[in-house]
Amino acid sequence: MGIFERYLSVWVGLAIVAGIAAGLITPDVFQIVANAEVANVNLPIAVLIWLMIYPMMMQVDFASIKDVTKQPQGLALTLIINWLIKPFTMAALGWLFFHHIFADLVSPATAQEYIAGMILLGVAPCTAMVFVWSHLTRGDANYTLLQVSVNDVIMIFAFAPIAGFLLGVSDIEVPWETLLISVALYVVLPLVAGVLTRKILGAEGVGRLSETLKPLSILGLLATVLILFGLQAPRIVENPLDMLLIAIPLLIQTYGIFAITYFIAIRIKLKHNVAAPACMIGTSNFFELAVAVAISLFGLHSGAALATVVGVLVEVPVMLSLVAFANRTKHWFEPS
Repeated sequence: MGIFERYLSVWVGLAIVAGIAAGLITPDVFQIVANAEVANVNLPIAVLIWLMIYPMMMQVDFASIKDVTKQPQGLALTLIINWLIKPFTMAALGWLFFHHIFADLVSPATAQEYIAGMILLGVAPCTAMVFVWSHLTRGDANYTLLQVSVNDVIMIFAFAPIAGFLLGVSDIEVPWETLLISVALYVVLPLVAGVLTRKILGAEGVGRLSETLKPLSILGLLATVLILFGLQAPRIVENPLDMLLIAIPLLIQTYGIFAITYFIAIRIKLKHNVAAPACMIGTSNFFELAVAVAISLFGLHSGAALATVVGVLVEVPVMLSLVAFANRTKHWFEPS
């Protein structure tokens, strides 16, 4: 991992502080950014999100899907966790904490927004950072690519229906047109652009271009965080406890999903180099997509957008701790 990835939570924390300070000092500047919208899509944020997503999508090789029948248990585990368990446990934790445990600490309207942000995180399986986690656990790189590619194909068709269902069950109004536009803008089009780029440049060319774009991708993330917290600054200053309230169920979800996936992987006797990446994919989130969709559906000022950004803050240190755990317990899968 480079310095940007290893200390991503530090940079995000600094961007949060800078955003809150700037939002309090120059609120008019952030309002200009917030008003730059077309069809509920904020144009500056859309550009920044594409800077994050496009380099990730270039790494996805759909040609690997032809190997789907090889070691099907690992792929099946990833798909079951990502699409049949994780979104629903995230929604359940959101309801439990913000409708019951934290009910006296936040207003009902704010609670609904935080739940919405958590749901969007839960429905978006990781696409890019999982390659880093796989590498750090000495995972099978080709098999990780297969798992990510299949999940991305499913995400095209499953993200909007599952997100819409869980938001609706949570009594959150779902603007379906905006949701479908978001999926097209932040999933389908980047995937198509990534496939075309890979076809034109080849794997080696894509690798070089990804390295060139990596700093821009990180800067896009940090700029998005700065803008979001700049817009949320008055709200955060008034309710600083809210970020901690959001982080608690997110941490429980992350460690809980990893524990479930890891236990199943041991029981079905997966190889460690397949099991570890499968668990990382099932545990981590495609937070760039969640942030983009939260902004499109609920606005830059919304609690949903704030919740997705808190997800960015907690993800890297938590995933690094899980990488360390997976490496220390490799002997659970293979005899010494």
